[in-house]
Amino acid sequence: MEIHDSGLYAAFKAKDNRFDGRFFVGISSTGIYCRPICKAKQAKEENCTFFQSAAEAEQAGFRPCLLCRPELAPGKSVADANVNLSYRAAKLLEETCTYKLSIQELAEQLGYTDRHLRRVFTAEYNVSPVQYLQTCRLHLAKQLLTDTNLTVLEIAMAAGFGSLRRFNAVFKEQYRLTPTQLRKKVITKPTVDEITLSLSYRPPYRWNEILTFLKSRAIEGVEAVIDDKYMRTVRLKNIKNEKIEGWIKVSHNEEKESLNLTVSHSLLSVLPQVLARTKKMFDIYCNPEIIYQALKPMNKIIKDSCVLGTRLPGCFDSFEMSVRAILGQLITVKAAGTIAARIAKTYGHEIQTGINGLTHTFPSSEDIIALENIEESFGVLGVTSAKSRTILQLAELVQTAELNLDFCVNPETEMKKLLAITGIGNWTAQYIAMRAMEWTDSFLETDAGVKKALSGYSAKEMLSIAEEWRPWRSYAVINLWQTL
Repeated sequence: MEIHDSGLYAAFKAKDNRFDGRFFVGISSTGIYCRPICKAKQAKEENCTFFQSAAEAEQAGFRPCLLCRPELAPGKSVADANVNLSYRAAKLLEETCTYKLSIQELAEQLGYTDRHLRRVFTAEYNVSPVQYLQTCRLHLAKQLLTDTNLTVLEIAMAAGFGSLRRFNAVFKEQYRLTPTQLRKKVITKPTVDEITLSLSYRPPYRWNEILTFLKSRAIEGVEAVIDDKYMRTVRLKNIKNEKIEGWIKVSHNEEKESLNLTVSHSLLSVLPQVLARTKKMFDIYCNPEIIYQALKPMNKIIKDSCVLGTRLPGCFDSFEMSVRAILGQLITVKAAGTIAARIAKTYGHEIQTGINGLTHTFPSSEDIIALENIEESFGVLGVTSAKSRTILQLAELVQTAELNLDFCVNPETEMKKLLAITGIGNWTAQYIAMRAMEWTDSFLETDAGVKKALSGYSAKEMLSIAEEWRPWRSYAVINLWQTL
């Protein structure tokens, strides 16, 4: 999208939700910036300046609109990013905004120099990574001030400001209001032992389909789908390297075109991680119109196979999902789920959630490595010796950071590392890349479901057909599965 395209004002005037989060509008007559779907009185075109990101609008001196709330806009999708590195960097900044990591440390996680990261990031977002990071913190704080009754101190810590004094100073400098003054302008929710935040998406969103997918693969004790809500246990490390446990619930608010994320209060210190992982799991950043237009040729092969709004189910815990994928080799989805549940109950951490069915967190790579003899430990649970050794190799690579499942800029490089693990073949590597690495171009030509959907075609013919679906073949796979 060319940011200076004269059609942007037309999209703003039409309140076109396809552009929500893809650009922001600064209004010179008011000094505020809005989402393109804002329902405030329409500004004149000569008073509008268009920005590629909220951070760029704030650096230009504009304050966020209190009506459309730019902090709720869906983020950029990989389809909008000219450079994959900048997209991955932005998501890493969002998830680690409470950590005191330098840009050099962030760049090293992504496998590049800090100089190159700054250059690419600034070219894509028109702000530096540090400026983008500050906006991430401010937006999280603003959402918590508006939607919860957490204390201002709790919010300052949760958003990564380090101190109340620093939070007040930055907030007032950027928004011309103190946090307390902003809170007086909104009606906050009653105090409870949980936090509920909205995650906006670009409609349409096929909620029932993604929920069905996750339900069929849920690990008993760790995950549950009840009353159209997805729930799971959570165990993460905070900035002090302490293990924090809790739970989340995700439900659909179709009227507001958003998902509601409810988080136990115990997860406040790792809230940015929880938000980022949930957005990834439910493919919040997806731009469905772009993907649909690219995959429409599928309908010539299988009628109505490509449906607008289909999401690519990600995962909350990449290691957990990868173990689940290894367990699922050559057995049914249900059988793999049964074994995964045994592993969680035996070697996971018991947790009190107050939610029926959520009793354990899944063991981490660290927990797996700590087992004295994984073949014996897993063998009694129904895992073959070969799969046990594969899981151990995976855990060791993840623990030493030799394998990057979450923020890899080049998924194909990480897939080669997966393929080097004894017991991981092309299907498993492609599946892990698709769900853990947000790799949009996986294709599973040997998958039983794909072969059934494309019955009559050989593997070679399926690969040839799928060439037309690049770089969205992962979405094509999901669409094919959903035809069955």
